[in-house]
Amino acid sequence: MRGFKTAGTFAGLPRHIVVLGAISFLTAMSSAIVYGLLPLFLVRVLHSSLASVGLIEGMAEAGNSFMKIGSGLASDWLGRRKPIVAVGYVLSAIDKLLFPLANNVTTVLAARLIDRLGKGIRDAPRDALLADITPEPVRGKGFGLRLAFYTAGFVVGPLTAVTVMLLSHDDFRLVFWLAVIPAAVAIVVLLVALKEPRPLQVGAARPNCQRDGPTRFPVRFWWVVTIAGLLSTARFSQAFLILKANEVGIDPAFAALTLVIMHLTYASAAYPFGILADRMDRRLQLEIGVGILIGADIMLANASTLLAVVAGAALWGLQLAVTQGLLSAAIAESSPERLRGRAFGFYELAVGVTAFVANLAAGTLWGFGGPVFCVRRQRVDRGADRHRVVAATDAENDRRNGDNRTR
Repeated sequence: MRGFKTAGTFAGLPRHIVVLGAISFLTAMSSAIVYGLLPLFLVRVLHSSLASVGLIEGMAEAGNSFMKIGSGLASDWLGRRKPIVAVGYVLSAIDKLLFPLANNVTTVLAARLIDRLGKGIRDAPRDALLADITPEPVRGKGFGLRLAFYTAGFVVGPLTAVTVMLLSHDDFRLVFWLAVIPAAVAIVVLLVALKEPRPLQVGAARPNCQRDGPTRFPVRFWWVVTIAGLLSTARFSQAFLILKANEVGIDPAFAALTLVIMHLTYASAAYPFGILADRMDRRLQLEIGVGILIGADIMLANASTLLAVVAGAALWGLQLAVTQGLLSAAIAESSPERLRGRAFGFYELAVGVTAFVANLAAGTLWGFGGPVFCVRRQRVDRGADRHRVVAATDAENDRRNGDNRTR
């Protein structure tokens, strides 16, 4: 850690990690209030297609990932993380005003892209800041704690959305207005309570775009980036979890609870698995996470009941808890300190590009016959079975009546 006084600790970690966690919690809560209902708002209120949902989610994630390289590089060059982090959070907070005003898919797409732009600006410098202030022996623990705060926001947010939806008789726009409040509070906490280490020394310590290109990163770093990108192809947007819940018959007001289950599992397990990442073979932990992800995908693909969707969502959250803190710690440790902002930018770009492909494919396949087709097919088959039983019963009754008349 460069010239940073922790001013107290929490569970052996610098206090400012808790501040970062609180900011993440409030921002995640705000986003979850909106995104827990946005897919249904698009389909039911704005009458958009499922392919459009996939396109919006994919473009939003890819756009924010491209921004992360620029913001990460800027934070390396300035030797400061907090100003850029603040710009990203402020942009996302202001953008929350657009969702309750949206009357068409284009406005939602614009709002989603601006929101992800803010996330793209803040994420790489924020993770680099966390790496700067966390000692290497507990870096996995530090990332795990922030993720626990972050995902807790995605538990409280949907619960708030569900409560207000029930009380307001499915007033989507009222719920979207409420999302502005925690986003604004997060800005206040960031500006007042978050400190950062002193800036890097001007001159040789600053990265040079030509001298410090991608070749300056070790092979181990690029292996981590490649693995993260491959994992992302198997992780379609959480929006499809909500649509899946709705398809198996869950009421729209309760569909967002699917995300609550996923994030509750994620929040509960992120910190313990962050600690494990500092103590056990990370390759083994990564393999466990991949196995859980495969199980989650298979279960969700074949789910036709509420219980199956719940189990799939819980597994989805568990695999994120197992892998995400581990990967972030590995990025921090395999990159030079003065290039960490750019390192997290490359990492997020790889994840974002593959997420775009995965989301677009998921939306298109779903629209052409994925889970929707499976559910409808099952209903048709059950209806056909009932008709066959009725027809067979009628034929048997006619035969018996004929026998009686013959006698």
